[in-house]
Formats: sequence, C-alpha cells, structure tokens
Amino acid sequence: MNKKIVIALGGNALGGTPEEQMENAKITAKSIVKIIKTGYDVVVSHGNGPQVGMIALAMHAGNVTESLPQMPFAECGAMSEGYIGYHLGRAISKELYINKIKKDCACIITEVEVDKNDEAFNNPTKPIGPFYTKEEADKITKEKGYVMVEDAKRGYRRVVPSPNPIKILELNAIKKLMNQNTVVIACGGGGIPVVLQKGGYAGIDAVIDKDMTSSLLAKNLDASTLLILTTVPKVCINYKTENEKEITQMTLKEAQEYIDNGEFAKGSMLPKVEACMKFVDRKDKTAIITSLDEALNALQGKNGTRITFD
Repeated sequence: MNKKIVIALGGNALGGTPEEQMENAKITAKSIVKIIKTGYDVVVSHGNGPQVGMIALAMHAGNVTESLPQMPFAECGAMSEGYIGYHLGRAISKELYINKIKKDCACIITEVEVDKNDEAFNNPTKPIGPFYTKEEADKITKEKGYVMVEDAKRGYRRVVPSPNPIKILELNAIKKLMNQNTVVIACGGGGIPVVLQKGGYAGIDAVIDKDMTSSLLAKNLDASTLLILTTVPKVCINYKTENEKEITQMTLKEAQEYIDNGEFAKGSMLPKVEACMKFVDRKDKTAIITSLDEALNALQGKNGTRITFD
C-alpha cells in the first residue's frame, strides 16, 4: 500500500517570532510523528509568509551601503527555509528519538522553477510579512516602493507576485532521502522561485503558494495523500454566516461548483482547495484539509475535509 504523504504546514501557525516558532515546532513535531508511527513516509512542506516578510524588513531596516547591500528577496526566502527547517528538523528529530523511531530528518533548501512570463508578475497578490495600519502602509510604499494592500480586514500587508510552480529542482535529492528512511522537510515557503536564463537559473522576487508547490511535490513523489493543515478542522461553505456548514467530503466536481459559487476566499481557502484539486487526478489520490491538532484524526476519517476524484 502506498503510504507516502506530503504534509503542508501553514506559515502563520509557526508563530511571529523565532521564540514562538521554536515552541510551535515542538507541538507540530508531535503531530507529525504520530502520523509517522502509523506507517506513513512523510515529507513536510511549510509556509513562510510572516517569516520571509520579517527577514526582508529586517534586512532593509538599516541604511543600505556598499558594505551593507540590499538583500535580494530570493535570498530572504532561502534564509526563511533554513531557519524554519532548522526548528522543525530539530523538533522532529527529538520526537523521533523519544518514540524510538529509527529515522533521520533532513531539511532541503529547495528551488522551484517558475515561468518568467507568468501573468502573476503583472499582478502581485501574495501577502507577506506583518500587518500594518493604513498610515504605516503608505509610509512603507513611499520609502520602499512596495505594493501594500488590505488583507482579510486585519490591516495592510506587502504583496508580491505568486507565479505557478513548474519544476522542483531538488526533487531527485528528496526522493533519495526518502528512500534512505529520512523524514524530509522541503519546498519551504513554496520553494525559492527561480527562472531559467541563459547560463542557468536565477532567483526572482516572488512567493510561490506553498500549497500549490506541495501539490506538485506530492504528484512528483506519487504520494497517496496530500494533507494541508490550516486553522480550521474542516472546510466550510457560507463561512462566517448563520448558514455556515462544514464539508466532510467533496468530489472534484463538487469542489468546482463551490468555487464557481464564490464559496472560498481568494487569500485563504481557495488556493488550498485548488491545490488539492490539482493533486487528486486519479481515484487512488486523496487530499485532506484540516487543522494541525486534528491531523491524525483526519487521516483516519474522523475529521477534516476530504477531496476525492469522484
């Protein structure tokens, strides 16, 4: 039985500071190792929106000089992959040891190819970093030239392009590690977006949706399951209305009907559902959306929303 699974963690769930993230990584590791104990071969991906925004702002906070040059956004993405992977890897390794599971854990700094002509570069939509007031956002736009938009009625955030992932450059390395009994952390933040140019690949200012990259990763690994973890145990229609209803299961056709009816918000649930739909291209594939604390229950059919072929 195919028990390969890609688990996609939300960046917001990891916390807003390194200290919070370290503590949240311990909680996350417990949930992941519970899944490993049931026999799954796990690859972990994660978001990095808050973290990469924080890094980029910190790098730009001082005066940019010849001795302190401006840090490219792709490099900020690599930094976020590294330090989030460090925290998750350490926590997972410790939890594996406590549970006497003989597996290693490794983080792969992952590059993901995108099309330099992707229309997303003409329409930045991906929120990153912390929330700001209107006044703060206007000041940042004036000083940094960033595009700032209101997000989820909680304030203003910087937005960058979000092109579609085409190819995971370190895929073979991920496969080899999996075959060597290793829990792999990969495609953090959707991966470092790179474009193919004369002479090789080059990083570019963008953030790939981590759920879309996770979907591509799961397909490339021929995983049986894509598990997307978010803040709610189930997907809802009529969200935050008196007619709100939890969805336990939906087929591709039903999911498309909900999308056509505008049931899922563009900045939150819509990309998760769309990522699941891209993965579930055969009857033997299942995608699940649920919360971290319900991850194992969702895999066992006791909670979560399942997206199936038919």
